[in-house]
Amino acid sequence: MKVKIVNKSAYATPHYATEQSAGMDLKANIETPVTLRPLERAMIPTGLYIALEEGTEAQVRPRSGLAAKHGISVLNAPGTIDADYRGEVKVILVNLSNEEFTINPGERIAQMVVARYEKVEWEEVEVLDATERGEGGFGSTGR
Repeated sequence: MKVKIVNKSAYATPHYATEQSAGMDLKANIETPVTLRPLERAMIPTGLYIALEEGTEAQVRPRSGLAAKHGISVLNAPGTIDADYRGEVKVILVNLSNEEFTINPGERIAQMVVARYEKVEWEEVEVLDATERGEGGFGSTGR
């Protein structure tokens, strides 16, 4: 799939790190470091502008290393970039740890996955078909 991109950042266009990677790292396009205190959030610019095909979205997800090692996550994970959005891609980072974390210029802060989706047309009915699971949810299938 080809996606048009305008890269106004100081860094290379996002790319796949390995042959089978699903996501591409997004980098902080900032001039000076940004420090997040515990439970603080900030919108970090990437300097990227994209034009997706109709029927696709870009999902912005946390980087597992930042989450596991430092408690840094994407607040609205996954964030969705709609096909008709033409503004700068920004990442809402949150510090879920008990210690300050500094984001440096060019640091890999999130990953982006481009995916196709289906539009639904609601069909209102009076009752849904029965399944083995039924209304069980939130851990009802065990550990």
